[in-house]
Amino acid sequence: MRCPLCYRRVVRAVYAARFGGDHPLSNLAIGDRPDPRPAAGWVLVRVTAASLNHHDLWTLRGVSSQPLTTPQVLGCDAAGRVEELGEGTGGAPAPGTRVVVHSVIGCGVCPACLAADPGVCHRLSLLGEPPHGGTLAELVAVPAANLIPLPDGVGDEAAACLPTAYLTAYRMLFTRARLGPGTFVLVQGAGGGVATAAILLCVQAGIEVHVTSRYAAKRQAAEELGAASAFDPGDLEAARVLVERTGGGVDAVLETVGEATWGLSLRSVRPGGIVVVAGATSGPNPRAQLNRIFWRQLTVVGTSMGTRTELERLVALCASGALRPLIDRVVPLDEARSAFAALAAGEQRGKLVVRVAR
Repeated sequence: MRCPLCYRRVVRAVYAARFGGDHPLSNLAIGDRPDPRPAAGWVLVRVTAASLNHHDLWTLRGVSSQPLTTPQVLGCDAAGRVEELGEGTGGAPAPGTRVVVHSVIGCGVCPACLAADPGVCHRLSLLGEPPHGGTLAELVAVPAANLIPLPDGVGDEAAACLPTAYLTAYRMLFTRARLGPGTFVLVQGAGGGVATAAILLCVQAGIEVHVTSRYAAKRQAAEELGAASAFDPGDLEAARVLVERTGGGVDAVLETVGEATWGLSLRSVRPGGIVVVAGATSGPNPRAQLNRIFWRQLTVVGTSMGTRTELERLVALCASGALRPLIDRVVPLDEARSAFAALAAGEQRGKLVVRVAR
């Protein structure tokens, strides 16, 4: 649409009007923003569906990897249709093509970006962080190289769940931990987006998955999704029981909680096993227990997000029917505030999706 006062095209968007304070959700605004324009090598995508992540809540709190300025359109996950090609986008999907957006933007010059199979950029940036707009808008500008065409069998809402939570879980399991059928994994913090994605990915891959959560309802939900067992992380017997059930300890731990679960992670993994760290929601500075790490020859690795190639593999899993992302609810863009409130309260089971356009 065009603004009747200034004759400049505007788009409907969800954005942070300010940052910080005691009530981050009060910083959330829904309204018209100037439409983005595609730079050379970039395209405009008309967003049909976008999913929420805790990254969006951190932005409202004023926490970001980049200096924040208002207003900042939120969101880093999206599916939609190619709307307009910028200059120098030869080979990009044609206008009208259904796509999912890879939200990690590489610098284009570091060794990871220049590799034959590009890895995770050493100086990456994300959609939804300055200087980039976010995906919770009718239009978003993205690099042409970040678009993955969607097969007919993958719906927009399902695709919008993949680029952050499911991509992070996929990379943790299969790239960093290199797990395969018949192995054992402990997923800390059941109920979160990455943990839920990890459970579903483990089930389809033949990996026996065990989980923890402070909340009985989330432990039960994880078992309903296919987890072999679920523990309260404060249970002093949890590590012993896990070691017994897995014949010596899990092969890997997916750690996104941090201080509250770190000790359990180190006690539950087998000698020579791996702990993959992708977050620290309860605090980033646990007691390291270096003696346990070197004596049991454990490997601790970090990870964040994932590559375009890994996202392509996720799309293929969805297209084959092997993976169906769990969606808690879908709300229209003008009701996005309710989805943000559910995310902040931890009420959701699965991804929260915003339907932006049809």
